[in-house]
Amino acid sequence: MFRFIKIIINAFILVLAIIGFNAIGGQKYVEAIKVNVTNFIQQRAEENAKKIGDFSNLHEEFQIDNTVNLLGYKAIIAEHIASGQKMCIVDSGSKPLLSQNDIKNEGLENKLKDLSKKFKYQALSFEELKITSRGTLSAYGQTVPYAKFEAKVSKLPFSNVAGIVASIKTSDGAEKLAISVNENSKYSQLIADEFFKGVKEN
Repeated sequence: MFRFIKIIINAFILVLAIIGFNAIGGQKYVEAIKVNVTNFIQQRAEENAKKIGDFSNLHEEFQIDNTVNLLGYKAIIAEHIASGQKMCIVDSGSKPLLSQNDIKNEGLENKLKDLSKKFKYQALSFEELKITSRGTLSAYGQTVPYAKFEAKVSKLPFSNVAGIVASIKTSDGAEKLAISVNENSKYSQLIADEFFKGVKEN
């Protein structure tokens, strides 16, 4: 009985504390902290992105979400806010993950599957991957080949995706892999084209 009364008193004190916290503007304080933390993370991501390219000309519909290291490679992840389509640029230095010849040639499916296995525990895991078409896009001030693919993936809330992969060699000799992906029915090549053409060399 005493334990039950103690629980009720503690609950009552907690409710009073919450009411008091809100009365002195506590909710606004929490919101301000949340906004400041979000802005800090966003600013850090944008600063780190400068090591991979110049993203200052991107349209405001795109947001730099994060910069990460994947098995020692620097990468930037961005999002098209309205559609949720993701764009990723992986900087592999002077060692290409995929060359432009790889993008153009047969056998790309197997190379992409091998690449997926390499990043299996840090990124998406692709299955049943097939190349559906090829084309070119503008990125880093040049025209580069891309291959469009469809695949099943793990580690996402949906399993069927479509996207593109392109290989870029910048003037400093660095190799970059450009990827854009979204849920199969929502993938837009126009969004991918708009994002990558806004990326320039530093």
